[in-house]
Amino acid sequence: MILRIRHQTRYTYDQPVPYALQQLRLTPKSGNGQKVLQWDISVTGGAKELRFEDQHRNMVDLISHDAGTTSLEILCEGLVELTDTNGIVGQHGGYMPMWMFERTTPATKAGPLTRKLANSVEGDVGSLGWLHNLSTALRGVISYETGKSHVDWTAEDALEAGHGVCQDHAHSFIACCRYMDIPARYVSGYLMMNDRIDQDATHAWAEAYVEGLGWVGFDVSNGVSPDTRYVRVATGLDYAEAAPVSGTRFGSAGEALAVQVQVQQQ
Repeated sequence: MILRIRHQTRYTYDQPVPYALQQLRLTPKSGNGQKVLQWDISVTGGAKELRFEDQHRNMVDLISHDAGTTSLEILCEGLVELTDTNGIVGQHGGYMPMWMFERTTPATKAGPLTRKLANSVEGDVGSLGWLHNLSTALRGVISYETGKSHVDWTAEDALEAGHGVCQDHAHSFIACCRYMDIPARYVSGYLMMNDRIDQDATHAWAEAYVEGLGWVGFDVSNGVSPDTRYVRVATGLDYAEAAPVSGTRFGSAGEALAVQVQVQQQ
């Protein structure tokens, strides 16, 4: 299957911004089951300064804002070919040693609720069955609800609230895995929805390392392992390392953000 993706991000400021830099992790990875056929990123109101590969082998574009700009638009467009691998990404590669994926982060620190849930999951810890059971258990205690969570929530925050979005599901899955000494990582990407083309956000899920299989994906929000509807873009220890756009700016300008995503079969 070939998916066509169009992703527009627009920042509008209520006064001129003197200086800003942003990192874009918006270029999909080619790998097992996924081949990037075409991908372009254009910037209006700023300029591409350089491109580099980070510690997770994510392709990162560094962009600057035009001095005094009041708006910035980032447009990504491309084609990605997918084949179904039952969610299996494969063996580990890259610059990060495996033990790093067992290291906790502020967003994935295991609190009392995380530890209680992880210890309640049935099956052989770390097995494919146990991981699917963990995904099911999390979906049962964290309902998917938009507009009620915060971008800086931790796994424990989402479990305490009992609701969240895909980012919260991924962080909670990762926190449980790492508490049980299972390497896990965060994935940001795109998902082709069955009922619509237009979306207002990208998607996120998690991957855990399974002996004999390698990295395997788990989308807690939808209760499945990624298939040909999913495009992997960036990976990291948590959202902060795989965020589509991150950066810093000077000045006191207020900011409005609008995101439009289209994912459809070619």
